[in-house]
Amino acid sequence: MDVERSSSDAARDTPSSSSSQADLKTVKTRRRLPGRPKSFVPAVCVLAATVLAVVVFSADSPWSFVQDAPPSDLTADQLLDGLLTAEFSKRSCRSRYEFASYHEKKKNASHKPSPYLLGKLRRHEALQKRCGPGTAPYRAAVWQLKSGKGAAATDCRYLVSISYRGLGNRMLATASAFLYAVLTDRVLLVHQYKHDVDALFCEPFPGTTWLLPSGWSFPLGHLRDYGSGSKESLGNMLKANVISVGANGNASWSDSGDRRPPFVYLHLEGGYDFHDKLFYCDEHQRLLHGAPWLLMKTDSYLVPGLLLVPSFQDEFGRMFPEKDMAFYHLGRYLFHPVNYVWRAVTSYYRANLAGAGQRVGIQIRVFRKKQTPLQHVLDQVLSCVRREKLLPEITSSSNINASDQAVLVTSLSSWYYERIREEYGGGRVAGGVHQPSHEGRQKRGDTSHDRRALSEMYLLSTCDVLVTTGFSTFGYVAQGLSGIRPWIMPSTPMWSESDTADTKVVPEPPCVRAMSVEPCFHSPSYYDCTARRDVDVGKVVPYVRHCEDVSWGIKIANQSS
Repeated sequence: MDVERSSSDAARDTPSSSSSQADLKTVKTRRRLPGRPKSFVPAVCVLAATVLAVVVFSADSPWSFVQDAPPSDLTADQLLDGLLTAEFSKRSCRSRYEFASYHEKKKNASHKPSPYLLGKLRRHEALQKRCGPGTAPYRAAVWQLKSGKGAAATDCRYLVSISYRGLGNRMLATASAFLYAVLTDRVLLVHQYKHDVDALFCEPFPGTTWLLPSGWSFPLGHLRDYGSGSKESLGNMLKANVISVGANGNASWSDSGDRRPPFVYLHLEGGYDFHDKLFYCDEHQRLLHGAPWLLMKTDSYLVPGLLLVPSFQDEFGRMFPEKDMAFYHLGRYLFHPVNYVWRAVTSYYRANLAGAGQRVGIQIRVFRKKQTPLQHVLDQVLSCVRREKLLPEITSSSNINASDQAVLVTSLSSWYYERIREEYGGGRVAGGVHQPSHEGRQKRGDTSHDRRALSEMYLLSTCDVLVTTGFSTFGYVAQGLSGIRPWIMPSTPMWSESDTADTKVVPEPPCVRAMSVEPCFHSPSYYDCTARRDVDVGKVVPYVRHCEDVSWGIKIANQSS
């Protein structure tokens, strides 16, 4: 498997203090003992039902539709200049309205969402509520899926997001699916695996859920099993001539006129082939518009690819006049850590970072299964912060000119943190050097690790200066939420696992300033659908360029960057 596509960032740990841990309670029930009166059984049932109701509709429950009255005292800052709706209660998801208070220093430099984007979001929220799970249109759409028949045109059409790999990949993939849903007027439903969504994030849409109901009620089986060989994929239907494209560029269903299939699977993960990539062609977008259900599987940030689709460009530009702030707005709107995670973020911030005049975040990712400390990686980090004067120059231990800074290090290994602390500890930076966790290795599919990873992404987003590792989706999310252009350290994800010797040299320069806060799309299509040939997609439009850290990838940047 291509390392580029299989790498993602590790779930990391959060501090194990009582203030950052949720008060989890276990409800115990007893069986009816012999001889106990029968009237005891209904009493226990009533008690159990009461406890269940408390759990289901508790403040921390992302499924909670029955909430306290929405607050009336929210400020424009708390609502992120209108990006967020005021329809949620504060305590149901504290991060939603508290996020802004941890980014106050960057308020003057913040980029306000456009009025057009705000209108699109409010209309999309209404669509999610009108057509989402539990509604009559949703039940009719699921029945149509079970019947296996095509459906007539309807104003309730659905996009199921199937994301996978590490948490950074999944967040970028979900944000991409959300933008596509907004651009095409579809209800977004997020497939979750072992509660890897509701254990991390609050509901983003008021009065409904973004989670795809699981189990027997959804008829398409194990969604993660869909892949390149699935006959329902757009690419395979094109290969099998189920879809044909005429000389005029119009696509149609070959065997049955204009009858739509019940669903189309979009295989957009890193290993997709030429026919799958035709998703980015306008003629196929016109055909997909009529499909009542789309399943989108990806591990990537697709937004730069969507921006290259001509029919999306005008709408995208109206939504995001500053095109390179797309994820900044999408991520802040969509992702709100549940209270359990948010408590870990805020308690660690207050204990270690709050008093500093400037917070410097350093995110270190080594793309190897064995996380053996590498001296050249440490040398690269230190060379970067010294060259760019992000941290003070250390001349001698006897002449300390302490800076009003705090340093936050995130890494799977504690070795880099310990070396950086040796260099800048002892009063050299007044706020100290801190590392919330050091897991040792990446552990996918573990909710507790994902919670710790999410807390560290948000801690990094509070920093005033960021140094990130190239190719890292973990770093992409942190920089996007922060709105701060990071210094990116080039990395080499193709390192041999058998190469145990630390023979690498520090690249020159050791880091470069990112042209924008946008994540990199690692696996774009190079095919120009109009010219019918491959082109340099980093030169098609002035605001989509090749990434600083991945030469074959593309990202969004302002023309003046």
